[in-house]
Amino acid sequence: MSIRVRPALWVPVCLVLVVVAALLSVMFGARTVSPGDAFAALVHGEDGSLARAAVRQRVPRTGLALLVGAALGTAGAVLQSLTRNPLADPGILGVNAGAALAVVCGIAYFGISTPRQYVWLAVAGAGTAAVLVYVIGSRGRDGATPVKLALVGTMVTAALSSLVSAVLLPRLDVVNTFRFWQIGGVGGASADGILQILPLLVSGFLLSLASARGLNALALGDDLATGLGQHVARTRLLAALGAVLLCGAATAAAGPIGFVGLVVPHTVRLLTGPDNRWVLPLSALTGATLVTLADVTGRMVARPEDMEVGIVTAVVGAPVFIAVARRQKAREL
Repeated sequence: MSIRVRPALWVPVCLVLVVVAALLSVMFGARTVSPGDAFAALVHGEDGSLARAAVRQRVPRTGLALLVGAALGTAGAVLQSLTRNPLADPGILGVNAGAALAVVCGIAYFGISTPRQYVWLAVAGAGTAAVLVYVIGSRGRDGATPVKLALVGTMVTAALSSLVSAVLLPRLDVVNTFRFWQIGGVGGASADGILQILPLLVSGFLLSLASARGLNALALGDDLATGLGQHVARTRLLAALGAVLLCGAATAAAGPIGFVGLVVPHTVRLLTGPDNRWVLPLSALTGATLVTLADVTGRMVARPEDMEVGIVTAVVGAPVFIAVARRQKAREL
């Protein structure tokens, strides 16, 4: 049973949740900070106290969690609408696998070792994989149908994952470096690193939001969308490019965090319906909240150490997705 009210009413609710999640993120960690100290540190800066210093150190981590969550939530909504596949996530077009292969090759052969250096490799790998999937899926009389894209994406993902294993097996030194990146987390965030991915994320968001009307038309079928005046190929290209930029930048900065792009769009559609003009921005806000709260949970559960975000989202996301899938009855988008 969905909880449908006017979609616009969910915007302030989601904004409040984002603010609450961000505040919790700067308050909790190895040292718990009071709301007053957290607010004072954010407004007035450090004064030499440990509490305010802890808050200022957590700000980049909180910012990265918000950005990565928003990117993955939006990308998942785009890809589910693009393929009309309710089980699609950012891996459906081989995006995550392409980013992972590019990064592991960079680590193994070019000495890449920092998230800042991962960015362009990850985006290039994600884009190459997405283009490969689309080119292969477009062959044949019917062109790039949702079913063909999903099948080709699955095959390309399997092939790229095998190549990742082939690169890693003879290089134990690379395995150790790649393992920490592969889990997915925001603990290594820095202001400089965020600035590196910010232009790509902004471009991805703008392209995705600009594709919202076209994605609504594609949900009616390619023939009807064409009849309504939509340029089907262009809409698919722009939407896919937006999703690739979002996934590539987010994966480069935080590693492949799973389930966010899968669960968030379904949850938002339960609240707003299928209109992508509302689903995409609300998926960004909900994804930002989810990843930030997952990071806070990981810090509290493993205190004083950190449990990576990718582990928390997997633990939380699997049962939530099963519940959402049962309520949605896996109907086609």
